[in-house]
Amino acid sequence: MTFGIPREAESVETGHGAAVTTVADGRPPAGSGRTAVGHAPTASTGPAPADGSASGRHSGEPHRPGTPHAQARIDLAAIRANVGRLCEAAGSAEVMAVVKADGYGHGMVEAARAALAGGATWIGVAGMQEALALRAAGVPGRLLAWLLTPGDDWNAAVAAGIELSAGADWAVRAAIRAAHAVGRPARLHLEVETGLGRGGACADDWPGLLDTAARAEAAGCVHVVGVWSHLARADEPGHPGCDRQVAHFRSAVARARRAGLTPEVLHLSNSAATLTLPEARFDLVRPGLAVYGLSPVPDRAGPAELGLRPAMSLTARLASVKRAPAGHGVSYGHRYRTTRETTLGLVPLGYADGVPRHASQAGPVLVAGRRHTVAGTVCMDQFVLDLGDVPAAPGDEVVLFGPGDRGEPGAQDWARAAHTISHEIVTRIGARVPRTYTGGTVSGTR
Repeated sequence: MTFGIPREAESVETGHGAAVTTVADGRPPAGSGRTAVGHAPTASTGPAPADGSASGRHSGEPHRPGTPHAQARIDLAAIRANVGRLCEAAGSAEVMAVVKADGYGHGMVEAARAALAGGATWIGVAGMQEALALRAAGVPGRLLAWLLTPGDDWNAAVAAGIELSAGADWAVRAAIRAAHAVGRPARLHLEVETGLGRGGACADDWPGLLDTAARAEAAGCVHVVGVWSHLARADEPGHPGCDRQVAHFRSAVARARRAGLTPEVLHLSNSAATLTLPEARFDLVRPGLAVYGLSPVPDRAGPAELGLRPAMSLTARLASVKRAPAGHGVSYGHRYRTTRETTLGLVPLGYADGVPRHASQAGPVLVAGRRHTVAGTVCMDQFVLDLGDVPAAPGDEVVLFGPGDRGEPGAQDWARAAHTISHEIVTRIGARVPRTYTGGTVSGTR
């Protein structure tokens, strides 16, 4: 029996899924087309039966036409509420909601609008193209992009009022050229290396960067809006490395001021530091993961303990249901074999959609109120469930993860199954999984 395309070859132990609680909320989402982030518009689904079972269960008939075979449902109200909680945690600091990587898979434009409605006053992205796409979609407010290269369209970014990071002299020079080209000063945030070992000017290069930026500012080509850095171990509250980075950052800021610069905002905190490290909040915090309701410190506290609510639910519809005898091999390599006569259900999502192959034999799902584990290898487009004797039919809903209200797994459960982090689980959900939106609309959402 074959359920996918490539032949795989890693060893994973076999096992049988255990039963647990009820299905996730089957209420229909408010349909929403995708904006400039590469996903097709989706059709909204009709209401599910009150008992949470899928329409057509046990009928042997496929689900009604027009229902997506899988979808990621995004709760915009949860994003708004999460940002409100982060604003409370930030105290006097402003909140920059980070919507890079298509809003961590939730939809960049929709997430940005919901975050602004929730109280964020800044939006942050990694790449310049993300920032330009937000501007093209009409997203207002202060917007920072920080992962830039010489080949980016600096002219367009400066013209659009996008604030830009500079961690080396070449970036300041690129900003100067763009300022001359478009006739307005570039707004820069100078990035200093404080211990992450990634971007930003190292200690030996920081004075030179400050000098270049100060001369450009005196010439009216740039305005140094901020100084910033990024923490390496904020997800380990109490780690001494955080204190060292805060101290290095303070020293770098003092050096910038001695160079004649007067930045408006200093920013260092990510989600974890926003929630757990008050001394790192400064003037502005940059939460990403927590905006979407996932815990940045999962070994210490879950979303609910932090006052957050996961915004994404990933569901699919069974594509095939059939009985199989005892001893039947399942999926590539037959790493799973049935131990008795059983029902096998085929889920039309695979690693091309973002379901991690490393979660083979381990990824948890909910079907008809019971938890099951992926049986065998996750394939490119599909995976198999051993449903035992649970009644099932094509079209029945499978919940991969959600907020956990009715016992469904969370993104963190998949992260543990795949030995990764929840950031990766939600961000990797692919373009062929349509997004639908619940929780009300934000003005301008398409």
